[in-house]
Amino acid sequence: MSRFTVVYDACCLYPAPLRDLLIELATVELFRAKWTERIHDEWVRNVLRDRPDLTPEQLRRTCTLMDAAVPDCLVQGYGHLIDLVTLPDPDDRHVVAAAIHGRADAVVTFNLKDFPTAELARFNLDAIHPDDFISYQMDLQQSAVVIAAGRCLRRLRNPPKTAGNRKILRHSPATHGTPEFAGHSRPVDTARGAAPASRPTSAVRAWEEAQGSGSAPPPI
Repeated sequence: MSRFTVVYDACCLYPAPLRDLLIELATVELFRAKWTERIHDEWVRNVLRDRPDLTPEQLRRTCTLMDAAVPDCLVQGYGHLIDLVTLPDPDDRHVVAAAIHGRADAVVTFNLKDFPTAELARFNLDAIHPDDFISYQMDLQQSAVVIAAGRCLRRLRNPPKTAGNRKILRHSPATHGTPEFAGHSRPVDTARGAAPASRPTSAVRAWEEAQGSGSAPPPI
């Protein structure tokens, strides 16, 4: 198993399809993924705010399944490190503290501006956009990533997918917020003659679409 270790920020776990893909990738041992109960609390709170049709019990079950799927994923005992970290938003310091305590190499987050390079360098950490992170995994082990994305697709319930839908990666909601990864998937999209769709104009726009997609969290 790779010793490269990342902490997933809550914003990456908010969109259900992206969350599913990130967890699936972690289970195939391309890297080590970690998070905390506080990170769980943050993404669950935000989903419940925007999805009144879901219940806390449903999302806590998802958290439990995530924890069970990825070995040694929960970082604990990092609270004493929070005050050592200086960030634009003090409420984000717990993420870096967890990364330090969990001996992570990077934080995977959409909010790169909230994790300044100079501050993270003090702790030998980097901040990586999930688009770049997934694309790196594609470069290292494309077949494993494509297989993982295919598993996620099969689990999607809303909207339903059929065996005839071959545009697996570009049109799967798993690519929300990850246009570079979607670009990597072009050979898969066109393998059976499907016309490639246009790429999102920016990661920001795709992230906003993911936030408003309304897809129910798939089982993990």
